[in-house]
Amino acid sequence: MYARINSLGLLGLNAFPVTCEIECSDGLEAFDIVGLADISVKESRERIRSAFRSSGIKFPEARVLVNLAPADVKKTGAVHDLAIAVAVLRTMGLSSNEYMQRSVFIGEVALSGEIRAIQGVLPMTILAKENGMERIFVPLDNLREASVVEGIDCLGVGSLAELVYHLTGKAEIVPAQPYKPEQVSYFGELDFADVRGQAVAKAALEVAAAGGHNVLMIGPPGSGKSMLAKRMPSILPAMTFEESIETTKIHSVAGHIDKNAPLITVRPFRSPHHTVSTAGLAGGGSVPKPGEISLAHNGLLFLDEMAEFSRASLEVLRQPLEDQQVTISRVFGSISYPSSFMLIGAMNPCPCGYFGHPTRKCICSHKQVVNYLNKISGPLMDRFDIHISAAPVEYSDLSKTRKEEPSSEIRARVQRARDIQTRRFEGTGITCNARITPDKLHEFCPMTEDANEALGKVFDKLGLSGRAYDKIMKVSRTVADMDNSEVITKAHILQTVQYRNLDRKYWTE
Repeated sequence: MYARINSLGLLGLNAFPVTCEIECSDGLEAFDIVGLADISVKESRERIRSAFRSSGIKFPEARVLVNLAPADVKKTGAVHDLAIAVAVLRTMGLSSNEYMQRSVFIGEVALSGEIRAIQGVLPMTILAKENGMERIFVPLDNLREASVVEGIDCLGVGSLAELVYHLTGKAEIVPAQPYKPEQVSYFGELDFADVRGQAVAKAALEVAAAGGHNVLMIGPPGSGKSMLAKRMPSILPAMTFEESIETTKIHSVAGHIDKNAPLITVRPFRSPHHTVSTAGLAGGGSVPKPGEISLAHNGLLFLDEMAEFSRASLEVLRQPLEDQQVTISRVFGSISYPSSFMLIGAMNPCPCGYFGHPTRKCICSHKQVVNYLNKISGPLMDRFDIHISAAPVEYSDLSKTRKEEPSSEIRARVQRARDIQTRRFEGTGITCNARITPDKLHEFCPMTEDANEALGKVFDKLGLSGRAYDKIMKVSRTVADMDNSEVITKAHILQTVQYRNLDRKYWTE
């Protein structure tokens, strides 16, 4: 007997349809799987045999041949287990052919017959809907994730026996209700109200949050760099539904989804340790998984003690910051993951941390200071829109009892500025000021004559690169938005220039 069952595969973030064809014929008992299947897929033969025995189902005493089409695309993982098991059941006469044609089956089958969770359910469910499927059967632990997608019935399967009861009409599996996220709370224990002093740094970070700009902070130990960065999520603007879906797809593929709250509605905050490898940052593996750069998509990547990261790890950031995507090449092809994120770096000015300190003496030699600072290359420095010099905190700031401005008030201003950008860039594919493309720069960043003249003098005096010019224009656009001004004025340019002074203070040679 011949049967066909619909399944789905995953390559990077891209799901693709898989047809599980099965032929059950007389002959010497055998169970073979073909169709460019890797070892983990071929091992499903033993898992399925054992699951049938554990579920009280007699496996056919026949020659069983399974083909996973298309045969020219490599199949990996245990995602096809459920489809193969259902294909075997179909040859035994379970369910109607019409019902099967409009259904998709994905999931790992355990030896006990339990259906275990898999990764990447969200992008696969989206594809099933786009391909006109009426229902998708997924592991019970993945059900809420699948139900994020409306327009397709999502049915959670706990065991093979439970699925058999459903297909034979003995006990129906009811489709899940579409998942609706709860009201998002952006304010946890970490609040800007806890940060004493650092008024200039706070103002710069507010601008960064409003426009999605990259920030580099340099200052002595204890000046509050990490404290400020870790409170950034509390002032970032709300995610759109499209951004939530994009971000959740990446985390789904990486296996980082909470089964009870599967839709990511708060911008990611990733803070890898400085010992992270280049593959840990950019992604990798024989079957490439997203790294920290992609997991920070639509959110924030914080590199604390940035100069302690390896040079190779830091340089791998350059292309993703420019292109907003990471491409990983392997023998079987290339996989691209989106990586549109804010980068915040924090570092000391020297190995001891006190170079340039107003009261404490630096014990590092000139060569040590130069070598330490030069761990951040010129091209990477150029990709930071905003530079912040975190000054030592004064005793008067630490001892005052008056509360600082809370995150909720700062975030309200950030959201207003981001709303202005959303209206401005509607239909262009641009999400914020930091993502303005060069061809649209002068269209979206009109300046007064005074502003244009001031920027020209700054460009000549500081010897800025073309990329630095673009960064100043984009940050000035954000400063103007926060000032509710359609045109960039001289004051906006001068404020922005103050946010690009670290190379003059520290990188003097």
